Amino acid sequence: MKGHSKMCSYVTQQNATDLLREHAIGMLTAGIDVKQPFCATGMNAAVRATVRMGIYTGAKVYFVHEGYQGLVDGGDNIKLATWESVSMMLHLGGTVIGSARCMDFKEKWGRLKAACNLVKLGITNLCVIGGDGSLTGANQFRSEWSELLADLTKGGKISAEEAKRSSHLNIVGMVGSIDNDFCGTDMTIGTDSALHRIIEVVDAITTTAQSHQRTFILEVMGRHCGYLALVTALACGADWVFIPEMPPEENWEEHLCKRLIAQRERGSRLNVIILAEGAQDRNQKPITCDQVKNLVSKKLGFDTRSTILGHVQRGGTPSAFDRILGSRMGVDAVMALLEATPETPACVVSLSGNMAVRLPLMECVQVVRLFAHSVVHVAPKIHPLSLLFSPSQSNINIAIINVGAPCAGMNAAVRAAVRVGIIQGHQMLAVHDGFDGLANGQIEPIIWAQVGGWTGKGGSNLVQMLMPLSPCQAYLGGLELVTAREMYEELCIPMVVIPATVSNNVPGSDFSIGADTALNTITMTCDRIKQSAAGTKRRVFIIETMGGYCGYLATMAALSSGADDAYIYEEPFHIRDLELNVEHLIEKMKTSVKRGLILRNSNANENYTTQFLYNLYSEEGKGTFDCRMNVLGHMQQGGTPTPFDRNFGTKMGSKSVLWLTDKLKECYRHGRIFANMPDSACVLGMKKRSLVFQPLASLKDDTDFEHRIPKTEWWLKLRPILKILAKYDTVEMDTSEVAAMEHVIKKTGLVKGGKM
Repeated sequence: MKGHSKMCSYVTQQNATDLLREHAIGMLTAGIDVKQPFCATGMNAAVRATVRMGIYTGAKVYFVHEGYQGLVDGGDNIKLATWESVSMMLHLGGTVIGSARCMDFKEKWGRLKAACNLVKLGITNLCVIGGDGSLTGANQFRSEWSELLADLTKGGKISAEEAKRSSHLNIVGMVGSIDNDFCGTDMTIGTDSALHRIIEVVDAITTTAQSHQRTFILEVMGRHCGYLALVTALACGADWVFIPEMPPEENWEEHLCKRLIAQRERGSRLNVIILAEGAQDRNQKPITCDQVKNLVSKKLGFDTRSTILGHVQRGGTPSAFDRILGSRMGVDAVMALLEATPETPACVVSLSGNMAVRLPLMECVQVVRLFAHSVVHVAPKIHPLSLLFSPSQSNINIAIINVGAPCAGMNAAVRAAVRVGIIQGHQMLAVHDGFDGLANGQIEPIIWAQVGGWTGKGGSNLVQMLMPLSPCQAYLGGLELVTAREMYEELCIPMVVIPATVSNNVPGSDFSIGADTALNTITMTCDRIKQSAAGTKRRVFIIETMGGYCGYLATMAALSSGADDAYIYEEPFHIRDLELNVEHLIEKMKTSVKRGLILRNSNANENYTTQFLYNLYSEEGKGTFDCRMNVLGHMQQGGTPTPFDRNFGTKMGSKSVLWLTDKLKECYRHGRIFANMPDSACVLGMKKRSLVFQPLASLKDDTDFEHRIPKTEWWLKLRPILKILAKYDTVEMDTSEVAAMEHVIKKTGLVKGGKM
């Protein structure tokens, strides 16, 4: 609720301990569903963060093994967690504390046993990771807590003093679901990792499909929510997608066949169709893989195969995003428990853009269940297929230019820009060799078929390839072009810059195309480096990442890989800081965790170089640990784009061309285009949860031109989490952005009775 009092602006170890007092936290990954227990990759990061943040605040944290069943059975199922017990688990899929079906908890006697087990251990705070069923069960448990205590006291199971000490139960939830089907959060734990698994399979299938000119139908999970299917379709350039929220129009079979034939006539050697498991037609009849396969093979005679991915989507190594999301949610869950009072409603910690937020748990569940059992017909905001392939010509030329180093996801943006431009009737042009190519006339038309299959390709197919895709150089180049408008009228045309750089350092955008792929590359490399030391005790690795003066990659990779620290330019460090870090690692080697990981941004400090840090740690650690150094280099710029970068690039490319189309019409005067206003040259950036066009000139004040970084960087607020989870003392963390709850029902327009 707005107005919910916040604890304080900053949390330190001392004031957090005072607030939590002696109450303990129970941590469980729940499963109440009769059909299957809950599990999603990325949950271990949340478990680790909850345990370590809880211990940091001075609380006892207990693992509740096997979900609600462990809560009911008690005994060895509820064990005290330690700092070391959650080490080396970030890279593991599933949940290390288990999840099981539990019918007992649905019964009053089961909840009585669970309450008794908690009271005996002094657990008055419960952190639950689960879906809407698990979170609803937790809320019911909390609402009848006083009644359960009274029954236990009356039956002699607990004393009056024990009941008094456990007078109320605080509940906080974290949502884990690969379907991304929970209201109130942009992403649920496990969704991004599931997309990674799906895209790995799609990429593998695409190669064989192209070789044999086949059509493939892939079924992905999503009983009521088509998020996985839709994003997969965008990320792989599928020809058709079926999702529950958008049943196909009548005679969809005929339209589908026409679409597949048109693609083959354009030179495509394969077709890909993505189907959500809950897909249905407008009469609510299921649409199945076999149904679509039989249609295509019998009516068109195409060699057709179908694949149902199943539970492969739930497993595997968590993506960097899910590890960071789980870590943030776990820390904020403990913060929510610190602030909780008997009057505070049970909340769920969520993600809104790049901010952690708290929402009333049951309001979220109410909205989820309303839509899960409703058939929602969404009218597609696109042209009919007949118009997509016979657009009217607009006499508008749009050029695409890549400035600076290539990165994964650029090709997805180019593909989307080219095809949306062609749909709009424009002639699309490719500029080769950056601004030099523009000056030397290295410009040629680029057509629909040329960009086929580009979404999954790394780098830039436009050889160093007006619409720059770029690192910070494009922003600076764009500013120069705008300034030159005063001298050259030919430059008075609309321009848009799409941020595309592994460094994530473009002003005006929280994220850049390519940064997620680079982050995952670093994270997986760190996993392998740590694994290489599994049989070697007392070893510290110093790893250098890219990023120029921007510490985004180093910081986020440190969070996702469980590093001990990350040295970056934005947070100056001195010899005393290095000394403290060495002392920290020496103390760490006395525990059962005898490995250390330090990341350093490439331009973190001109004197304290990676080689210097290696020499320092090697010398000071003599007799306690040895050191190894790795400079990751350009491997961070290559590789297959992640689902996020493919999807992000597709959206950015599409939105840019649509914006240019509108701006060109707006600037058309007396038979020519003349655009010289500031808002005719923009950066398209992601700000929190929205894609926003911002004039290049308006971003000057927020730009450090010398170091090519924004002056304001949102991710710096995550650095205290890194320190806390690495067991540093006296860490200050700003909590002012996460301390308020908002009503979900008001935001969605729902009223009593479930009507809109």
